[in-house]
Amino acid sequence: MTDRPSSSSSSSDDELAALQAEIDQVERDVVGHIEPGRWAMVIAVGAFALLVAEVLPWVGSDSGWQVLLGQATDEHRIGLLPRLFAGSSLLFGVLFSAVTLFTRRWSLAWLCALGSAFSVVHGLWAVWSRQTALDAPGPGIGMVLALLTMIVLAVQWLRLAFSRP
Repeated sequence: MTDRPSSSSSSSDDELAALQAEIDQVERDVVGHIEPGRWAMVIAVGAFALLVAEVLPWVGSDSGWQVLLGQATDEHRIGLLPRLFAGSSLLFGVLFSAVTLFTRRWSLAWLCALGSAFSVVHGLWAVWSRQTALDAPGPGIGMVLALLTMIVLAVQWLRLAFSRP
């Protein structure tokens, strides 16, 4: 008779251990996720605005896509900074933002926050480089729109990343 209660006790302990492991796994999953809520719509609209900005003129008549792919007119003398901004804004503002909104991972939200802030710095440098270029067109409406959009996205991603307790 003493064997029976101990086997019952051991199976009960095994069930409790399994339940505790399952609870721990659920807790890890919940802690790693974010709920973007109202920020999701702002981020999605921002990503769309970046795509629109890529079609608009960035330097002279050259669009953001042409700047990014190196197909801009040679007479505009587009340097590295506008290309770097075009690439980083699309990478963090569109691609990583979409992936993060779909997966809702907290670590990716931090990547988007830091990458968007990094892209804002690139954007400021790109606008500055176009304003100080001699005998070359200044920044176009597309570049300015992309910079303003990246500022909004950086603020939204930082708020979202810091929102987790």
